[in-house]
Amino acid sequence: MISLAPKGRRTPQEPRQPRQAQSPDLGPVEQLRAGRLGRRLPQLYAGLLLYGLTGACLIRSRLGNSPWDVLHQGIAAHLGVSIGTVTIAVSVLVLLGWIPLRQIPGLGTLSNALIVGLATNLGLAVLPAPHAFPAQIALTTAGIAGNAVATAMYIGARFGPGPRDGLMTGLHRRTGRPVWIVRTSIEVSVVVAGIALGGVFGVGTVLYAVTIGPLVQPLLPLFEVRTAEVDRSGRG
Repeated sequence: MISLAPKGRRTPQEPRQPRQAQSPDLGPVEQLRAGRLGRRLPQLYAGLLLYGLTGACLIRSRLGNSPWDVLHQGIAAHLGVSIGTVTIAVSVLVLLGWIPLRQIPGLGTLSNALIVGLATNLGLAVLPAPHAFPAQIALTTAGIAGNAVATAMYIGARFGPGPRDGLMTGLHRRTGRPVWIVRTSIEVSVVVAGIALGGVFGVGTVLYAVTIGPLVQPLLPLFEVRTAEVDRSGRG
């Protein structure tokens, strides 16, 4: 969703990345001790709830799911279970991939693995599928924009990345490959697998892929919560 800024001197053209987005290596206990829980916890869980609901908007629009939901929907169709259930199961499998990468899951990581899938199921249960094309476009637009806000909210709460983002940053650190190459490789792979399984790929998928990063970037400073312990550590 966002790029990991390289270490060293920034060029004038490089945007300043929030520190938590750069170094999400604090464990759950350290994250809780960092303080400001009265804001951070509600923001985290509101962001995760919104993330799942906006993912459901894209699914209901039928113009193309987010890249990972193309895969989730394809698997769900073959197993006869809900998309949210598959989302949770895939999150757990991705977290297992963190082990050889020596990634540390945070409270936000573990919460993401559970809540996003449940929120997606909730959204699919209450959102009707529009039939008019303008309504489909509106739902896709709301889904992408809302997902960007949700992403900035849960990252800005500083409780660690989601399972899929952590996989991306872990592979980046271990392989030395640029983040955009790692992310593109992962998302192309899951989209191709999802299409083969029957997941919905379309213009919404492409729009999501090319716009979510630029949308999230200016929103991150609005939701980033500075915490004294994290900032003093130099790792936050």
